[in-house]
Amino acid sequence: MDVPTPKSYEIRTYGCQMNVHDSERLAGLLEEAGYVRAPEGSDGDADVVVFNTCAVRENADNRLYGNLGRLASKKAGRPGMQIAVGGCLAQKDRDTIVKKAPWVDVVFGTHNIGKLPVLLERARVQEEAQVEIAESLEAFPSTLPTRRESAYAAWVSISVGCNNTCTFCIVPALRGKEKDRRPGDILAEIEALVGEGVSEITLLGQNVNAYGSDIGDREAFSKLLRACGNIEGLERVRFTSPHPRDFTDDVITAMAETPNVMPQLHMPLQSGSDTVLKAMRRSYRQDRYLGIIEKVRAAIPHAAITTDIIVGFPGETEEDFEQTLHVVREARFTQAFTFQYSKRPGTPAATMENQIPKEVVQARYERLVALQEEISWEENKKQVGRTLELMVAEGEGRKDGATHRLSGRAPDNRLVHFTKPDQEVRPGDVVTVEVTYAAPHHLLAEGPVLDVRRTRAGDAWEKRTAEAAAKPAGVMLGLPKIGVPAPMPAVASACGCD
Repeated sequence: MDVPTPKSYEIRTYGCQMNVHDSERLAGLLEEAGYVRAPEGSDGDADVVVFNTCAVRENADNRLYGNLGRLASKKAGRPGMQIAVGGCLAQKDRDTIVKKAPWVDVVFGTHNIGKLPVLLERARVQEEAQVEIAESLEAFPSTLPTRRESAYAAWVSISVGCNNTCTFCIVPALRGKEKDRRPGDILAEIEALVGEGVSEITLLGQNVNAYGSDIGDREAFSKLLRACGNIEGLERVRFTSPHPRDFTDDVITAMAETPNVMPQLHMPLQSGSDTVLKAMRRSYRQDRYLGIIEKVRAAIPHAAITTDIIVGFPGETEEDFEQTLHVVREARFTQAFTFQYSKRPGTPAATMENQIPKEVVQARYERLVALQEEISWEENKKQVGRTLELMVAEGEGRKDGATHRLSGRAPDNRLVHFTKPDQEVRPGDVVTVEVTYAAPHHLLAEGPVLDVRRTRAGDAWEKRTAEAAAKPAGVMLGLPKIGVPAPMPAVASACGCD
């Protein structure tokens, strides 16, 4: 009796950390429905190709339709192949996608990702495109099956949506108003993940520290951080991305007093000019922002602070830009994710007067990057000579093979490349090293590793790897549903909308 070959899938993800985590759920849904993950580099050769899109860049639609166009010929020569488009751009453009790319089989939105397998089957049976966009959240996404990408760290969503009205951001219109999960549900998910071997979690929300506004508790986020401190086996807690408006003193105190909350903060600035912040409808001003940083550093002296900055917002003057440079000098960010303003169709800023010429934006952007690069290097040099505990990472050091090094993340999330020790070290294990060299974006520990601590997270990674290797040749099976995100900086604010 012939056993049918499982259908394969490929997911292409664009945008912010919310989309990255949504793609983990899409993968979990497809695998629960019997699909298997296509090998890396399949480049459209899967039976189902899913685009999880972003809508916050001016050229987002051009990028999508270009990729869809490249798949049209592949689909024509592969009977049964299906293409699905979801995410923010699908929520925004809806029927337009099928009109521009009639070979697309399924279009689904940000509120109904759980429907993907059903829509694929319906499109196959009815032999016509299925477009289904929900106007509000049908079920909290964390109730869906999830194919985690890491064995040692995990995203945990605490809320979806956003109540802010920033003039440059279309996300609230596409993700909806903020909806908070019950604290008990969040903690139950974290405990289950820790039981599977996860030792680091990142609390995730479009405006993560506004958590509690939907359930009527202004201190809910600080209480959640403290509750995470009581979970045995949970070694590291991070969160992204907070809004300065909601950054209250009880959160700072909870960060300082909860040992497993890491000394790291990613807090978007966007602009240092009060005039521009007002035009952006950001509900804080320069003094408020710098005041938060001062309080964080007083409570957590070794905290590494990173940010997002937009250059060239409509109406930004040279004086406004100088105010941004002033804040960068005062704040001494470890790293800044800098973006040249681009129009988001459907946002108030897109139709504002005094759009800044491209050459002016480019020149300011280069000045900002040069300043931040200098500060990042100076701040990293302060780490030389420090002894740090690193959680060993998987796939973060692109040159590790050639340099005979491994890579890991310090408690403050700095990336550190270290000399490979003689004994076995697995992703998720913890090593102790001394920093010997600093570059703007990473640190080196070139001496011998001082200590290696094998962990349950390392055991989980080893088990997952062994199970994957034991699968019969020729059968593509997805990895078990344990593990997290690429480290926060890699996708921290790819949309720059927080």
